Amino acid sequence: MASKTAAAKDIITLHGSAAIVSEFFCYAANSILYNRAVYPEESFVKVKKYGLPMLLIEDESVKSFLSNLTSQLSEWLEAGKLQRVVLVIMSKATGEVLERWNFRIETDNEVVEKGVSREKSDKEIMREIQAIMRQVASSITYLPCLDETCVFDVLAYTDTDVAVPFTWIESDPKLIANPQMVKLHAFDTKIHKVDTLVSYKNDEWDEEE
Repeated sequence: MASKTAAAKDIITLHGSAAIVSEFFCYAANSILYNRAVYPEESFVKVKKYGLPMLLIEDESVKSFLSNLTSQLSEWLEAGKLQRVVLVIMSKATGEVLERWNFRIETDNEVVEKGVSREKSDKEIMREIQAIMRQVASSITYLPCLDETCVFDVLAYTDTDVAVPFTWIESDPKLIANPQMVKLHAFDTKIHKVDTLVSYKNDEWDEEE
């Protein structure tokens, strides 16, 4: 007897989607900090996540920062108020912005307003996230070497009616003049779609004739 199979769909709620996206950002931030050598290799411990070996930083201050960030992002995501998250890498000596890892978020407003759920396979979401994480891990192949000591910051772009928590401050956008850009993969929970783009400072030598 002939039969056919179909991928099982999982129910995605607003709360569940917010948790997926905020957790993704935490792991992505750790991966960026490791692969861009913002912190030394020995500062990280290897774990398995998304079916991939991932690195998590062990520095307590950074862990606390990212944990608090994840909680705040999840709250904004669940309220449908978060538009964009940007991880900025800067020169420690000069403060010059060298890279901007830009995560643009589109939210299904019907889910936020009416409380409905959506359907998508968890495995499909994981495969989409895997593709982004692999691109971050291979960033050394398409981004210039950061040959100076760097620091990082995180910017969050929210709706204008969102009160700024006391642990956050208003900031300039920390833009790069005439940047090069690389578009990475996206992932979509069917409630939140996340597009990823990294922009970086031009190598001035390449601009010379």
